[in-house]
Amino acid sequence: MSDLKDPRVLFAAERTLLAWNRTSLALIAFGFAIERTGILVQIFAPKQTSANMSLTTLWLGLGFIALGAVSALYASRQHMVVLKTLTPAEFPDNYDTRWGVVMNIIVAMLGTALGIALLVSS
Repeated sequence: MSDLKDPRVLFAAERTLLAWNRTSLALIAFGFAIERTGILVQIFAPKQTSANMSLTTLWLGLGFIALGAVSALYASRQHMVVLKTLTPAEFPDNYDTRWGVVMNIIVAMLGTALGIALLVSS
């Protein structure tokens, strides 16, 4: 439990959550780029590309997408744990702390949907 009674503690926790949100988005985007690279290589060099490369880029890309989705969920969980340790004096009046968590959960759901769509389409 925090005894600082300073709203900057809350804002530091929110900055950390948003940093994890950016990291999750980057992992998902990187996974998508990796997955699409296999398709691009097949288009430009169909004779030299093996089916193993397409499967490799698919699973590697899906791994990064899954890592991004899981990190978004875990960061939301950790942020909620931190919020429970703060005192009411550390929350500004009429300040809603749910939106950062909601955004992370949406990122996780959309990342999961993207991964499923890529898996089904391949």
